[in-house]
Amino acid sequence: MSKPILRNSSQANSHTASDAEPSPIESRAAEAEMARVLHTQPLRMALDASGAGIAHWQHDPLHDVVEPMTHHVIMAYNGSVQRMERRSGRSVAIGTFRPGVLIIIPEGSSSRWDIPKPVDVVQLYLPHTTLKRVADEAGTATSTNLLERTAHPDPITSRLLLSASDVLDGNEALDALFRQQLTDLLATRLLAAHTGSPTTIQPVMGGLSPKVLGRAIERLRSDADADVSLAALASDAGLSRFHFCRAFKESTGLSPHAWLRQHQLEQAMKMLRDTDDSIVSIAAALGYSSQTAFAAAFRKLTGETPSDWRRRMR
Repeated sequence: MSKPILRNSSQANSHTASDAEPSPIESRAAEAEMARVLHTQPLRMALDASGAGIAHWQHDPLHDVVEPMTHHVIMAYNGSVQRMERRSGRSVAIGTFRPGVLIIIPEGSSSRWDIPKPVDVVQLYLPHTTLKRVADEAGTATSTNLLERTAHPDPITSRLLLSASDVLDGNEALDALFRQQLTDLLATRLLAAHTGSPTTIQPVMGGLSPKVLGRAIERLRSDADADVSLAALASDAGLSRFHFCRAFKESTGLSPHAWLRQHQLEQAMKMLRDTDDSIVSIAAALGYSSQTAFAAAFRKLTGETPSDWRRRMR
C-alpha cells in the first residue's frame, strides 16, 4: 500500500511595513498535509496514479490549521459523538461529529479545526480533474465547485466512503478496480448533492453489445499482468468510464469489480477442489499479496478458510 510523501510544511513569512501582500501558502498533496497536521500515519492508505486516494486515520484531538491542499478532501466520521468547530476566515461553523455525517474541504481552501476528542475517519482525496471528468462523462451542466461542509448529514455518501476501508483485499487488480469505481461513484454523488447547483444525473439505459461485453470479460479473465483498470476496460468498449460501468452492470447484473471478484472466487474454488496446489501458490496465482490476504478475502465471501473449504469439498 502506498505511503504518504511527506513534505516540509510552509512557514509563515515575517512581514515588515514594506510588505504589500503576504506570500501565498503553497498547496500540498492531501496525504502530506494530513500527515503534517495530524502528527501520525494512516492505519491504511491507497493512492492511485491519478492522485485519487483513500485513507483511514485515527488521530488525537486536533487544534490546528489545515492548510490548502491540491485535492478535495471528503471525510466520513466513524467515532463517538462530539462537538467540533471549524473556522474559515471570519466564518465559524459548529457541528456535531457522528456516524452519517460528511466533511468536505474543497481544493485550495484553508480552515482551523478544534476537535476535543480522538477522531476516527475515512478520507477520500479527489483531484478536481477527476470530478470534472465524471461531470463531463455524465453529461451534466452542473457546477463542479464543491461546497464546504462541516458535519453535514449525508448517510448515503458516508456509508459508501466508510466501506472503502474494509474492502481492500490485498489483491492489486481487485483493489485498484474497486477504488476506481468507488471514486467515480462518490464523485457522481458529490456532483448531485454537494455543489452550488446540485443536479440529477439521469440513469443510462441499455447494456453492452455481446461483442463488446465479450471483450470486456476476456480482459477481466486474463492473467494477473493484464491491465484491468477501469480506464482500459472503458477504452476497449469505446465508452467513458461512467457509461461503461453502468452498461456493464446492465448486462451482467454486477459491477466490473464485483464480476472480477466473483470470477476469482470461482477460480480459487476450482484450484482448491481439483488440484493439490498449496494455498500459498494459489494465492500467488490469483494475484494476492500473501496467503493471509487471500485467506481473509476467501473467508469474507464464503464464511470458511480455504483449507476448511478444501477439506469439506473433498
